Amino acid sequence: QVQLVESGGGLVQPGGSLRLSCAASGTIFSISTMHWYRRAPGREREWVAQITSAGSTHYEDSVKDRFTISRDNAKNTVYLQMNSLKPEDTGVYYCYAPIITIWGRPPSEYWGQGTQVTVSS
Repeated sequence: QVQLVESGGGLVQPGGSLRLSCAASGTIFSISTMHWYRRAPGREREWVAQITSAGSTHYEDSVKDRFTISRDNAKNTVYLQMNSLKPEDTGVYYCYAPIITIWGRPPSEYWGQGTQVTVSS
């Protein structure tokens, strides 16, 4: 059984920072690309950022230059450092990863339960 558990959300003022973490646990053979998504109130879930196992990163345009995704492969953990936060960054943030649990089998998709980020004065 694989689980993704996020932490680090909270309430922050505009211009502030938060660091989210997402740790994968269970029987894991390998994790390729890890992702962060978010769902703002009244909106569909949207992709925010991704990082490959080699460290290559990509960002949604609205968070580029403000958010930094990183990972610790030894800990099966992905991070999202969020700086210069804006009210429109408010939402539930989810991590997502396709994970291979058995060598030779295709990956299965896993989502975390989400962590709330609220940017408000």
